[in-house]
Amino acid sequence: MAGRRDFFVTGTDTGVGKTLAAAALLRAWRLTGQRVAGMKPVASGAAVTPGGLRNDDAQVLAAESSDDWPYGLVNPYAFEPPIAPHLAAAEAGVTIRVDPLRQAFQALQAASDVVVVEGAGGFLVPLGPGLSFADLPTALGLEVILVVGLRLGCLNHALLTAEAIGRRSLPLAGWIGNLAEPAFDRLEANLDTLHRALDAPCIGLIGHLDPPDAGTAARALTALPALATRELD
Repeated sequence: MAGRRDFFVTGTDTGVGKTLAAAALLRAWRLTGQRVAGMKPVASGAAVTPGGLRNDDAQVLAAESSDDWPYGLVNPYAFEPPIAPHLAAAEAGVTIRVDPLRQAFQALQAASDVVVVEGAGGFLVPLGPGLSFADLPTALGLEVILVVGLRLGCLNHALLTAEAIGRRSLPLAGWIGNLAEPAFDRLEANLDTLHRALDAPCIGLIGHLDPPDAGTAARALTALPALATRELD
């Protein structure tokens, strides 16, 4: 839709704080009065419940959304084993397809001001033959927000991910640093390198939170106003 921006939250690896960052984005925009919707297109590691498979990350995003969406829109593909999504799909005899994801996304988009779509693992995690999470921003018309897990190895992972995003001519709207390793040595020097090396604004730096808290993380997104979700008249 013209005049709006929606976002795909990816990360430098698994366990770097993508869900926390996505929830913080939803909370921050929701507090400004915007209608927000969170989406986890594909998730493995889902629990069996009376209502069907439910994934913790997807439920976090649902809780931060403005409306009580049917779970199948928030998380169209859910799998029980906590393994790579394409392996979980293959074991379940399911082929992950873009069309159902697009239909769910468009339903959320039609009733919201901004949709935040969270990937799983890193940017290039496969979803099946010829399909990976890296294909979703193009398929759904999303800008990318990169969550950098601030720990040893983050520089290489961040630069490789940014390079992969750039090769696909995708807009990198910004990056969020999340202190995944509380005792990370030379934190400031690493942050300085990231600021210089990543050709995108830093939206915020989230300190180590145990347990994670979307409200605290939302307050750390100090540059969020730069990501205006509507064009100004």
